[in-house]
Amino acid sequence: MSPRTNPTTRNANPKHPWLRKAVPVFAALGDETRLRIVALLCAGGALSIAQLTADTDITRQAVTKHLQVLADAGLVRDIRQGRERLWEFEPSRLDEARRSLDTIAQQWDQALSRLKASLEK
Repeated sequence: MSPRTNPTTRNANPKHPWLRKAVPVFAALGDETRLRIVALLCAGGALSIAQLTADTDITRQAVTKHLQVLADAGLVRDIRQGRERLWEFEPSRLDEARRSLDTIAQQWDQALSRLKASLEK
């Protein structure tokens, strides 16, 4: 197994520290429920857990766990309004992840350009 495919060493590559920072964001967004929560928060502003579970079959406890994963990834944060706890989207981490994808896209474009150039020779 090469170092690239070995799961225990693939994150140890010092050439891509920006990628290591993006991993929690992509992992958090890889779940359909969490992605739906982020979409709701983007569309509706700060929402309570009761609002996030309205008209769904997901429990408040499940939403709380998903919100914690999103908060750990830096994608949401909670704010207190009196006795109520509201959750809101934090766009800065998503912007960092987008920059990571842009970097990967540039690397692919460069690799494809080199391949094209070598094939045209």
